Amino acid sequence: MNQQVQPAGGDPLFDPLSPDFIRDPYPHYDRLRAIDPIHVTPFGQFVASRHADVSLVMRDKRFGKDFVERSKRRYSEKIMDEPVFRSMSHWMLQSDPPDHTRLRGLVVKAFTARRVEDMRPRIQEIVDQAIDAVIARGHMDLIEDFAFRLPVTIICDMLGIPEDHREVFYKSSRDGGRLLDPVPLSKEEIAKGNAGNMMAQMYFQQLFELRRKNPGDDLITQLVQAEEDGNKLTNEELTANIILLFGAGHETTVNLIGNGLLALHRNPDQLALLKARPELMVGAIEEFLRYDSSVQMTGRVTLEDIEDLGGRRIPKGETVLCLLGSANRDPAVYPDRPDRLDVTRQNVKPLSFGGGIHFCLGAQLARIEAEIAIATLLRRLPDLRIDDVENPKWRPTFVLRGLTQLPASWRSRRVNLRAQQAL
Repeated sequence: MNQQVQPAGGDPLFDPLSPDFIRDPYPHYDRLRAIDPIHVTPFGQFVASRHADVSLVMRDKRFGKDFVERSKRRYSEKIMDEPVFRSMSHWMLQSDPPDHTRLRGLVVKAFTARRVEDMRPRIQEIVDQAIDAVIARGHMDLIEDFAFRLPVTIICDMLGIPEDHREVFYKSSRDGGRLLDPVPLSKEEIAKGNAGNMMAQMYFQQLFELRRKNPGDDLITQLVQAEEDGNKLTNEELTANIILLFGAGHETTVNLIGNGLLALHRNPDQLALLKARPELMVGAIEEFLRYDSSVQMTGRVTLEDIEDLGGRRIPKGETVLCLLGSANRDPAVYPDRPDRLDVTRQNVKPLSFGGGIHFCLGAQLARIEAEIAIATLLRRLPDLRIDDVENPKWRPTFVLRGLTQLPASWRSRRVNLRAQQAL
């Protein structure tokens, strides 16, 4: 195995769960690209930080997922006895062809450009309802009260989760992201993952039975019928991929909206520009994705010996971690101040939704949700201010980068009315 290169200070180049890295990974990425662009972690994983290498790994068929064998090498032969790992092994996100092709083919119709565009009125309705619920209050948590409710409601709509079942989803924990991090899980974390997976399985199994008896115009009904008609989905595959779709269907969008709003308020000139020129919003969403991606990393496994990846030879069976957040700020692709937020930046093509056969199914839905959410917030609450832009509370996960909360306030209409009455 290649020797690791360390900076002179002795601190590891890649320590993704350290508080400093969680708070701001981008200076660390700069060092990786400059000092050791194909880095080797203490766990023997290769880390690609340059745009060219990341893009190649995600699209080249010599790289795959190989989830089961990769997990056994990382933990032990018995890791697939753990329910959460067994469930993840059925995710289309962790599958290689032909399983990946079959699983994705059953779901992709729900995310066509036409169907997603048709959701715009419903998305607008949910955003307006969220603002209506808090506007008189003069303050809210932009994560819990705003960014979280929109994508959770939309994915519940798509899956056909009944209205009276949804409150538990609005209040559910967001700590599942740790399962995706490159640092191995402790026994306690695996046990916690098992418990969460078991609860989700119990709920969705009941919902499958409901949809078998009472079919609806929703994705769960379509998948249940596909399973029964052609035996295309085993029950384990069905359950695992519904859990995946629910998580993926809201996690990245919550973070995209939250990270985007924080970035704007940390850059008041860009905030003012976007308020003055709302037609820039579509391009601004691409810049938010590039500037502070809600997904920071994806992984692949070498399916054969790779003779040269960024100057390294990588044997078959090794894990390559692709740092999407680093690639998005690579000056080789974005030479004009890549660490600056610029909502007018041209030719922005972030890698935040992955690439190749695993490109995110819900990418366009996430873009539209964020576009409508942020545009509506700027229009309806123009004087909104984030309470503390310098010290936000980040989630203690690396792959899924987002905030646990983001308190904000504005002059409410009720306050304004009282002020007028006092005059």
